Amino acid sequence: MSTKNIGLVSVGVVALNEAAAISALLEDIVNQDYPHENIEVVLIDSGSSDGTRDIMKSFAEKRQELGFSSIEVLDNPKRIQAAGWNVFFRNAKGDVFIRVDGHATIARDFVSRNVAVLNAGEDVCGGYRPTIVDKGTQSNWAETLHIAEEAAFGSSVSDYRRGGEARYVDSLFHGAYRREVIEKVGLFDERLLRTEDNDLHYRIREAGYKIRFDPSVRSAQFARSSLKKMLKQKYGNGYWIGRTLFVQPKCLQKFHFAPFVFLLGIIALTSIGAFATWLPFAVCAALYAAATVVLTIRAAIQSPERNWTMVALPFVFFGIHVSYGVGTLVGLIAGAFKKMPPFDTAFSAEEGE
Repeated sequence: MSTKNIGLVSVGVVALNEAAAISALLEDIVNQDYPHENIEVVLIDSGSSDGTRDIMKSFAEKRQELGFSSIEVLDNPKRIQAAGWNVFFRNAKGDVFIRVDGHATIARDFVSRNVAVLNAGEDVCGGYRPTIVDKGTQSNWAETLHIAEEAAFGSSVSDYRRGGEARYVDSLFHGAYRREVIEKVGLFDERLLRTEDNDLHYRIREAGYKIRFDPSVRSAQFARSSLKKMLKQKYGNGYWIGRTLFVQPKCLQKFHFAPFVFLLGIIALTSIGAFATWLPFAVCAALYAAATVVLTIRAAIQSPERNWTMVALPFVFFGIHVSYGVGTLVGLIAGAFKKMPPFDTAFSAEEGE
């Protein structure tokens, strides 16, 4: 644990075509209760075509009146998330790097809470990060998709999604990292498009650092507004679980492969049914259906705003599991036949990319 108090804090935002959300997030940064003169804002645009970069530039022009130490707008020519965060790490000058996704919102005390946890002796920290429905896409269907996203059965059992008491965890979202941690552990692996966090946090733990979850640190991510977007995201997540198995297998957990095992079960039971008997398939299908119905009823009871589209939750859960499982299967096949080139994650203070 570090005992060095924090001076300058670098807050980074990486965004691609987030014009609809970025202004509200920048307002969240303006509203931070941490002294603005001790905050450096680094905004990275990944080649947006919707005016995101123009919004960032306009914000940077207000630096003097906003009182921030500095506001930089940088480009991420590689466009992928991991490369964007590496641009941030290489250019940030703070004692601490805080990452915030471009499609998110942060509490007024987000920076100060992170700093308080780190000043208590931690090296890496983060907090509770649920998903919420964007007011611009509010509808009954959006609320139903949000319920599926928040449910452990439909999304993830990750610590940062569940909240709870302060504790040490394996990974987190919107992390705050002391500079020396990144200097020692290195940058994101740009070969990994969805699992870069898993890899970095695994390397952080292997280097002897602990990752502190503190529920007082609060932010939120906007949920996908359509089933198509949600299933596309789940497929991509699954795909990169499969690919990562050939790059950094130790950064993955058993629960990452649950949808893949579910998919294999469907394939196996269908094969048994085609050549022998459909009884095992029928029994397992009935058990799965019963579980989804029970969880749907539970979600409806717990939801403050019940609506008729919730009857589709069992089908949404099934779609999430299958799309994620298929993605993992395709990723495993791709990983077996298409090797990734080496990538040096060593930290460099050189500017630019």
